[in-house]
Amino acid sequence: MCKHQPRCPDALALDCKAARVTIAHPEQGWSLLCNGVVLFEDAGALLPSGREVAPPVMGSAVTCAAPAGPVLTAIAA
Repeated sequence: MCKHQPRCPDALALDCKAARVTIAHPEQGWSLLCNGVVLFEDAGALLPSGREVAPPVMGSAVTCAAPAGPVLTAIAA
């Protein structure tokens, strides 16, 4: 739950990538945002539900709420 003021956008909001970074790993190319979104250096993202958000194509406006690929599931070891 976000404790920032003003509150960070929800993971399903159109501006979900505007949430504050809580954990950054630039050497690995990703950051975890306050709303649970994992943002990659190519601007692609994984939502907390596991849904993939593809990086935007030049000239397009892809948002977190846009339809994306299938939900990724973790494989139990």
